[in-house]
Amino acid sequence: MKYIKKKFSIEGISAQKLAKKFGTPIYCYSYKRLKENIDNFKSSFKSFAPLICFAIKANPNVSLIRDIKKLGLGADVVSMGEMMKAIKAGVNPKKIVFSGVGKTENEIKYAIDKKILLINAESKNEIITIEKIAKSKKKIVNIGIRLNPNTDAKTLNQISTGKKENKFGVNEKTFIELIRYSKNSNNINLKCLSVHIGSQILNYRPYIKMLRVIDKILKKTNHKFEFIDLGGGMGIPYKDNSKKLNFNKYNIAIKKFLKNNKFKIIFEPGRCIVGNTGVLISKIIYIKEAGKKKFIILDTGMNDFIRPALYNANHKILPAIKTNRISKKTYEFVGPICESTDKFSTLKKFQKLNEKDIIIICDVGAYGMSLSSNYNVRAKPIEILIKNSKINIIKKRQKLKDLI
Repeated sequence: MKYIKKKFSIEGISAQKLAKKFGTPIYCYSYKRLKENIDNFKSSFKSFAPLICFAIKANPNVSLIRDIKKLGLGADVVSMGEMMKAIKAGVNPKKIVFSGVGKTENEIKYAIDKKILLINAESKNEIITIEKIAKSKKKIVNIGIRLNPNTDAKTLNQISTGKKENKFGVNEKTFIELIRYSKNSNNINLKCLSVHIGSQILNYRPYIKMLRVIDKILKKTNHKFEFIDLGGGMGIPYKDNSKKLNFNKYNIAIKKFLKNNKFKIIFEPGRCIVGNTGVLISKIIYIKEAGKKKFIILDTGMNDFIRPALYNANHKILPAIKTNRISKKTYEFVGPICESTDKFSTLKKFQKLNEKDIIIICDVGAYGMSLSSNYNVRAKPIEILIKNSKINIIKKRQKLKDLI
């Protein structure tokens, strides 16, 4: 994704051309970037060959999941719907891990019937439910227990999952009690210790702290786990001056951890696989004067892309065609939704814009379309994938008549 002759292009195809052909808004993904991300992730941790399970919640498009599966990844799912999508995309059930704090009986039954690799349980009540269903089906079910390591990843409070006040996992005392409980069961097989400390993590140090906590607890349990599921949470730089997560430092820490412990490592990356693969292409409907600033009113809003409204997240905004003319006024990029939080960014010294110009919102591949809605009864955008300079429609634009 770069400018070619001053035109923003995805794998050689200009955003302007895409907007003209398909209308706006458009979610557009780059296969080349997707493959680069997966290859980089694999090579960063190749010394211990982890099982990499893509977090479907980051982007549940079946076509993308199919490509991700072909590149060798499994799936981390948090609902029956995500599991069904993963299986439809051809993911091997033995590479599917089922996470989440609120699994229903129907979801657990479905997971058992599909013979997935692991159900990562998050409470004693959940283990009792799994055990009851397994007994009724006369099966032995492989489970993991999610430990809450009380590790602060120091990202946004809204996406923290590893602190003691978060709803996820169990504390050390309960974890050890659940190991004892599992050993006495005829229908569950405890195979995995699971952790996940948060999202959008750019510093490797919280991961090292997490590994120390796991190591300490393993020494107390005397249970032979087959898998250690380290979750995901690996972030991407949304700002030009943000640092990338140092995979090498994390890799060294895991290798050190594995010297004393012989486990198969599972990762559940989402954002770092798809985050920077996608852009949201939008058109300016109106430019509205407001004192010292101008509202740039786009035809895409928080219904299509809610991260800025939900998390105050920062996403780069770029013009589809570069010029050298700079606006003297501040631009506030907003959507058409009837909410004051429906805004994307406030920028100074942006290039001069006109109504009907095309705008690019960057790095929307993760938690973009997956968090979209039909709020204000608006149809969801088209999704396209540029693969080997060919345009593939991977989800059609919703039609209003289907919503009404």
